[in-house]
Amino acid sequence: MKTTLTTAAGAPISDDNNSISAGEQGALTFDNFRLFEKLAHFNRERLPERVVHARGTGAYGTFTLNTSLKHYSIASFLQKAEQKTDVFVRFSTVGGGQDSSDYARDPRGFAVKFYTEQGNFDLVGNNTPVFFINDPIKFPDFVHSQKKNPKTNLPDPAAMFEFWANHPQSLHQMTILMSDRGIPLSYRHMHGFGSHTLSFWNQDGERFWVKWHLKTQQGIETVSSDDAHKYPSFGAQQDLVAAIEQGNFPSWKVKLQVITEAQAKELSVNPFDLTKVWPHNEVPLLDVGTLELNRNVDNYFAETEQATFAPSNLVPGIGASPDKMLQARLIAYQDAHRYRVGVNANQIPVNAPKCPVHNYQRDGAFAGACPFSDPTNSGNNNVNFYPNDRIDAGAPSPDPAVAEPPMPLAQNAWVKPHDQDHEDYYTQAGDLFRLMSPVQQRELADNIAGGLNLANEDIQQRMLTQFAKADEQYMLAVKTALAAQD
Repeated sequence: MKTTLTTAAGAPISDDNNSISAGEQGALTFDNFRLFEKLAHFNRERLPERVVHARGTGAYGTFTLNTSLKHYSIASFLQKAEQKTDVFVRFSTVGGGQDSSDYARDPRGFAVKFYTEQGNFDLVGNNTPVFFINDPIKFPDFVHSQKKNPKTNLPDPAAMFEFWANHPQSLHQMTILMSDRGIPLSYRHMHGFGSHTLSFWNQDGERFWVKWHLKTQQGIETVSSDDAHKYPSFGAQQDLVAAIEQGNFPSWKVKLQVITEAQAKELSVNPFDLTKVWPHNEVPLLDVGTLELNRNVDNYFAETEQATFAPSNLVPGIGASPDKMLQARLIAYQDAHRYRVGVNANQIPVNAPKCPVHNYQRDGAFAGACPFSDPTNSGNNNVNFYPNDRIDAGAPSPDPAVAEPPMPLAQNAWVKPHDQDHEDYYTQAGDLFRLMSPVQQRELADNIAGGLNLANEDIQQRMLTQFAKADEQYMLAVKTALAAQD
């Protein structure tokens, strides 16, 4: 007997795989109430730790710009060579709780908070340039499949592969995860990526699409699955704290990929698909600066644990894009922080901007905690709404000069759930496999087989079909490793 999927209120759902967008590559629309319900419920599934990225460590540092980017962006911290901006960076594992190990095979969160003169810019990414999915309506399902079994509370690799077998869009990121880079030796020895496509705009109103890359200057170092148990569960956190305490400050070269709106239309891949990289032969990396970490936190809970990063923390000159995953994160991250930390999470010192804050938001837990807030609102005679008649007396008002240029929609952009199954999810995974040495390919196959052998035969066959579409040798390597497991 077939059971119909419904909303929490019991209404039947017609499509639970595709968010509603304005055209196939267009932005999400505000009538995505099914998406919002899933994300809002998902953000409230755990208390008090983060649902994802629960286990992490952070440090303060400096971003130094080495070349002016004013021809790309009006962002205040990107204008002059040698300009320095304070930052707070939080690294994390993703799937496990605070009791998990720093040496789990898992992506690593890499989030950077830039304290700019015009507010905080949060670059919220991972140590990989792509992600498992490209539609946010699947995010709660994906994370559920990666968490512990709801009945046994034990790791469930079969569930992970069941999700991946049903979602070929995960193949590229899964290949990275199961490769020799799946377990970084430390947070210092891995790259970081903004992953999403963001936008820049300059003083002439010209828009550019941008991807951020942070390349470790310590070199890539990793741990094999066989050796991971030899490291203490807190080893990555210990390593970062010790390195900074000893004056061995870790650093990353900051690079950008930048294209015009016209060039985006000619790119060989969908520029807003989070499961794909922009080929470097089409969009080369530009070296723009250096990120250095040079100060540990004084109180882990007050700073690292209460730190809140959100892709919606944007500044004039930097904006979003039609990337569907990013569009959902603009609402989901701040919503999660309001639930987990409180409605005034941005007033906690580690999150507070280092510039004046003027708005009409009032009350709630931690109100007035920000060192730059005015808890008495005496500057605007206690008016708590806009528009008002006290602008000339100092009440805050909008500044049209920082407006983002309009973003055009595609012609005939029908508002409906758009299926992305026609996308090519195999070529880049195959390209990555062919870049690996024979030793790396065998390690990849062994790591996959270690979990895939716990799944049923149907799931195994569907995964083998995906590997074959990427590269026939990829499939044969995994098939051989599965046979060895048996």
